[in-house]
Amino acid sequence: MKLENVVPWGRNLSEYKSMFLLSSEDLESKILGCGDGPSSFNYEATLQGTDITSIDPIYQFTKKEIGARIDATSSVVSEQLKKNQDDFVWKKIKSVDELVDIRLGAMSNFIKDYENGKNKKRYIYNELPKLSFKDSSFDLVLSSHFLFLYSEHFDLEFHINSIFEMCRVSKKEVRIFPLLDLKNQKSEYLEQILELLKDKGFETKIIKTEYEFQKGANEMLSIKSRY
Repeated sequence: MKLENVVPWGRNLSEYKSMFLLSSEDLESKILGCGDGPSSFNYEATLQGTDITSIDPIYQFTKKEIGARIDATSSVVSEQLKKNQDDFVWKKIKSVDELVDIRLGAMSNFIKDYENGKNKKRYIYNELPKLSFKDSSFDLVLSSHFLFLYSEHFDLEFHINSIFEMCRVSKKEVRIFPLLDLKNQKSEYLEQILELLKDKGFETKIIKTEYEFQKGANEMLSIKSRY
């Protein structure tokens, strides 16, 4: 992985709560965030007392390197958003400028917390489809804006291996958001994965969430073991 190929884009605790319908009870459990990137979810949730670990490939880089990459790409992302505004729902967030402010605020909090969080092993360099944790290490495992969304970039085998690996380290539940790809279409892998999970004894539910920014992306997949 090369940092120059990464476009950092961080979400905050409020967005995670809406995307994953996180309850107070959920935030009292032990959580793993897969692909959290430069979000402030870990920082904000930790301040509230949540036991949270985040994994992402970008955590192999230094604070200075990630900060420089955020600075280099933010204006480019802003311009792309302005060109593609019709692909998004401007309801809770009213404009591109407001969105960029929210994202920069989240990423600023991440950068401030990053070195302390790495020292405390809250930010760990891991890459799906392989995690370094023991079986059932976490109560709740989350994947935001990675699996299914990048179906064109990661094949069915990668999705299957990643989801079963998340299930392996989860004691109670895995939640994945969103279920659409970058073309705003339901991921071509979703139905096959639902069937495979069912065959392996997992209970799956597609649940409408309180979050919709990418048009139509307002559902998450919940996966629980039946045993």
